[in-house]
Amino acid sequence: MDIKQNILETIGNTPLIKLNKITKHLPATVLAKVDYFNPGNSIKDRMAVKMVEVAEKEGKLKPGGTIIECTSGNTGMGLALAACVKGYKCIFTTTDKQSKEKMDILKAVGAEVIVCPTNVEPDDPRSYYSVARKLAAEIPNSFLCNQYDNLANRQAHYESTGPEIWKQTDGKITHLVCTAGTGGTVTGTAMYLKEQNPNIKIWAIDVFGSLLTKYFKTGEIDMNEVHPYISEGFGEDFVPENYNMKVIDHFEQVTDKDGAVMARRLAKEEGLFCGYSAGSCLQGLMQLGSQLTKDDVVVVIFHDHGSRYVAKIYNDQWMMERGFLDVKTFRDIVSGRNAKHKLVSIEPSHTVSEAVELMKKYDIEHIPVINGNGPVGAISESGLFQKVFSNPDIRSAKVETVMEPAFPVVDFNAPLEKLRSLINKDNGAVLGKDDAGNFHIVTKYDVIQALGS
Repeated sequence: MDIKQNILETIGNTPLIKLNKITKHLPATVLAKVDYFNPGNSIKDRMAVKMVEVAEKEGKLKPGGTIIECTSGNTGMGLALAACVKGYKCIFTTTDKQSKEKMDILKAVGAEVIVCPTNVEPDDPRSYYSVARKLAAEIPNSFLCNQYDNLANRQAHYESTGPEIWKQTDGKITHLVCTAGTGGTVTGTAMYLKEQNPNIKIWAIDVFGSLLTKYFKTGEIDMNEVHPYISEGFGEDFVPENYNMKVIDHFEQVTDKDGAVMARRLAKEEGLFCGYSAGSCLQGLMQLGSQLTKDDVVVVIFHDHGSRYVAKIYNDQWMMERGFLDVKTFRDIVSGRNAKHKLVSIEPSHTVSEAVELMKKYDIEHIPVINGNGPVGAISESGLFQKVFSNPDIRSAKVETVMEPAFPVVDFNAPLEKLRSLINKDNGAVLGKDDAGNFHIVTKYDVIQALGS
């Protein structure tokens, strides 16, 4: 019988999948090492178990002990799986920019999660590095894994990821493309591949806001390079000891937006529901595409699964709030709203006073007047103000006696230019009907915001 004795035995031997659509204009063959097929849904399972095994062998982790780590979530998941099988406790520190899904998953497998602020120096006592060190010093029989400086991290990839890629490509790989964070994956994999063929190019993908790229180019740790970024799982504000820059040939930086957009393309065009870093990894390759030839075989490493980013890069509203999505149609504007956002309307028989109360309650300027047949008029804050100011008694009148012409109704896929042409000083909004027959409103403010993004 083909039986695994525990979940840890399923780690590794993840598939290499050819990309066919997004990379079709590149001359090279592009293959994705999709490591979300690991049981913890990320490549970090490999090094998490390795760090535990080495700690056990060296006597640093004893039965009944506590595993402590500062992690963005994926390493924590791998460590938690190891802890479940081997009988350890887990405490993880993470940053407040990490997705809620990552934290909830860690809690689901029995870990305690402590959230720390992102925008502080690494040696600040509030940083997730410092908090983890403090816990390790205070808790008896505990072990701080320290994935950044623990060389078991890169050793795991030297022993597994590198050999797997070499074998799966029959030694034909010419380029490895991998995001750069702790340095373990890119360095360990590169060390093995360079031993097999020194001519293999190693391209590390970084994010703007990280100091790694400048350090690679100059050897200088320049804190002026560091600024907050949204991307998760890679980029650093210090240089972990796992790095061996000699085995890396080039660093390429990618914007937060480009990485997020590319991750969404991977899901829609290749059927690969990956995390943020996968999008950034592929985006980095696309930026370097002019250096490739038809004989090249490129392997890109996709670290983790998209389920951990559903509330972020796979959420239209989140993307639009950060200017990451190009808003082009009425539908796009509506899609970017909170799901709880509903059209506020009023019937012709209601009173002006009721219309005023609705405007106050929902802080809105425009209310469509709708009866059983659809829109029949409109109420605007500016027009209503003039009428009420001139005649306070009008508050008891019916809406139908003071309403203005109905807002134009456009196709739900009407382009932004169409909306802009219809909205003017006399008409502050347009309506559209979705596939379910529900009306939605787009105002002058919505269009201005969309044009600005």
